[in-house]
Amino acid sequence: MRLIHPEGTPLHLSYCTNVHAAEDLDGIVAQLDVYAVPIRERLGTDVLGVGLWLAAPVAAALAADPALRTRLRRELSVRGLEVVTFNGFPYRSFQDPVVKHAVYRPDWTTHERLSYTLDLALVLAGLLPDDAARGSVSTLPLAWRDPWDAGTADLAARRVDELATGLAAVESATGRVIRVGFEPEPGCVVETTPQAAARLADVDRDRLGICLDLAHLACAWEDPADALKELGRVGLPVVKVQLSAALESADPDALREYAEPRFLHQTRNPAGDAADDLDEAFERSLPGPWRVHYHVPLHVRPSAPLATTVPVLRAALAELLGGPRPLCDHFEVETYTWGVLPPALRPRTPGQLAAGIAGELEFARNELRHLGVRA
Repeated sequence: MRLIHPEGTPLHLSYCTNVHAAEDLDGIVAQLDVYAVPIRERLGTDVLGVGLWLAAPVAAALAADPALRTRLRRELSVRGLEVVTFNGFPYRSFQDPVVKHAVYRPDWTTHERLSYTLDLALVLAGLLPDDAARGSVSTLPLAWRDPWDAGTADLAARRVDELATGLAAVESATGRVIRVGFEPEPGCVVETTPQAAARLADVDRDRLGICLDLAHLACAWEDPADALKELGRVGLPVVKVQLSAALESADPDALREYAEPRFLHQTRNPAGDAADDLDEAFERSLPGPWRVHYHVPLHVRPSAPLATTVPVLRAALAELLGGPRPLCDHFEVETYTWGVLPPALRPRTPGQLAAGIAGELEFARNELRHLGVRA
């Protein structure tokens, strides 16, 4: 959806399709009909933003074939859909029965991660609306923290330099600006904004920056104002914001039904105690309160003693959009966990999932309206 900041800057609001399982072009087009079009119709908007997730094989095929890119752009247009952002974090198989640590592979020490990201940049350049200022791609925060040493850090730095060079080549070839945002996440080499400021201090700031996932920010128990001040201090731009909320509870035992086998659910408390998954947090009896990396629907308030980190989301939006100019123009709802929610909360049909995503987008649109953003 297209929105306008009070001072006139266009903003883009979308939902991320990594919640869907399709990994080939025909499947991606089919899921647009099953989910994206009904979502757009529920919201009553002429154009709906989708933050596409493309698995590596289909990204490579699209990057190699201009006719395929033209087809995808046409399929989006006839459905009233537009794309300004890609989620380039999962490489493939993101909705497999078990994902866990596999989502961090290949990492930024590898040519595979570089090639995938540059494929996405080239494809996105061909899909951008003509009047869009730029495109964005979110990616993982270099790597999972282990193994990581001076040698792997040097490899990653070289790949990141090559990424900036490749993005410049995409811009030269297409005339479109594509930026990549590294997304701090619990347990990774870059988990917090101070780590981002330290490890990414020397990147090309015209093309590289941060994807700020607000559930991850909350799980790190970071204050949004302090986090954005730290990024501003070192000049790292916020390329993209993922509107997400994590689980929180002062009574950890109430979180047991959220332990599940597909995704990692890193768990943190304000004292700095950390576990890499919910099961581990229970085994170690971490003292509460806990915040858990478990993206939950933005518009649904769980029953006490459970809560969500929506207050952190609101505080972050106020910082991002409350100044004379917005600190970011790409906003993406990213709740990819609908299929692993506890059974009573899980959508049973495609229509129920579409309704849930539409509810999240309406919630996000209303939060932005409270800050003076208009359609």
